[in-house]
Amino acid sequence: MKIVFATNNQHKLDEIRNILGKDFEIVSLNEIGCHEDIPETGKTLEENAWQKANYIFNKYGLSCFADDTGLEVDALNGAPGVFSARYAGGEGHDSEANMQKLLRELAENNNRKARFRTVIALILKDESRGTGDERRETFEGIVEGHIAHEKSGAEGFGYDPIFVPDGYNQSFAELGIDIKNQISHRARAVKKLAEYFNSSI
Repeated sequence: MKIVFATNNQHKLDEIRNILGKDFEIVSLNEIGCHEDIPETGKTLEENAWQKANYIFNKYGLSCFADDTGLEVDALNGAPGVFSARYAGGEGHDSEANMQKLLRELAENNNRKARFRTVIALILKDESRGTGDERRETFEGIVEGHIAHEKSGAEGFGYDPIFVPDGYNQSFAELGIDIKNQISHRARAVKKLAEYFNSSI
């Protein structure tokens, strides 16, 4: 099955392709000629995911899915949440600056509980129901854990070096891609996506 994933983030593309396997041909935005900076102005992860999926579907008419992910820290009232990618400010996604800001704000706070949450918005062209019809679904994946006091590990991306999932004593960046792709928030959301594909298509 061929479907557009509304991202050019190579880390995300690699993760999704590894999780879904060879039965799915995952196409990036670059591969469909989309080089625009798709707006993400929603106030929730769900709104951002739908904003991106709708943009691609409405402009290119292709089956697609989009995701948005946030790190929610209890001691910071759920921040950085929907602002996770740009938590430290600036125009780019500066993972190092984001992590340092988060560690500074938590400082010696003993409540380090946190979770990663991914929301996937899917729009499928449904030729069986007539031209122009589509199916829309949302899938969510959550992994609970805590924020370490310092960075550790070299694999992964984003906040992976400071997030330790429940049941483990190593960060996502130490556990490695294979384990992360089995237990992560994105893996859990994508597995629900795959189950939907396998049961309804």
